Amino acid sequence: MTKLTPDDLIYGYINGIFPMADSDGTLYWYSPDPRAIIPIDTYKPPKSLRPVLNKNYFEIRFNHNFEGVMRGCAVARSDSDDTWISEEIIDAYTGLNGMGLAHSVEAYLDNKLVGGLYGVSIGAAFFGESMFYTQPNASKVAFHYLIQTLRQQGFELLDTQFINDNVRRFGAIEIPKFQYLNLLRQATAKKARFTELEIEHLFNR
Repeated sequence: MTKLTPDDLIYGYINGIFPMADSDGTLYWYSPDPRAIIPIDTYKPPKSLRPVLNKNYFEIRFNHNFEGVMRGCAVARSDSDDTWISEEIIDAYTGLNGMGLAHSVEAYLDNKLVGGLYGVSIGAAFFGESMFYTQPNASKVAFHYLIQTLRQQGFELLDTQFINDNVRRFGAIEIPKFQYLNLLRQATAKKARFTELEIEHLFNR
């Protein structure tokens, strides 16, 4: 079987599918029905997070250490868990990052990467992949700045694939696959850039 490439990922996302690796490294493509999304306009940070945001506890950076974020996400959450992020997936998404179509939002404490998330942007759609943290609230703060960026840049769709407790706390909902595909077509047909130089200073504190 041929190795996963950035072009494969682009084709997959445009058509509503995404890859995950099994424990033996075998890749499978998924297209859930229903599909989980997070409405960009209705997200509000939880009250417990607001003091952390107000104190600028973490330094936020974009695309500074994309592979580091992926490797943080690839660490199994417990001894019984397997990771779906294989070396092949890391290589392909890192290549997509080099093309400007995959992005990371990173939280630093004392200049050390302590949390973040990554995903893919095509048109006005952002496909959230995974997040991690080694310090409390680091991934939540990264997500908050992801939302701020998506709003600033005119994104219309934030795909989070499967519903679970982790994404529910950010306001995720499920919609039928046919509805998701309609939103996907509309969003990917529009132009949007994930970051602009003139707003990056707002996050690099």
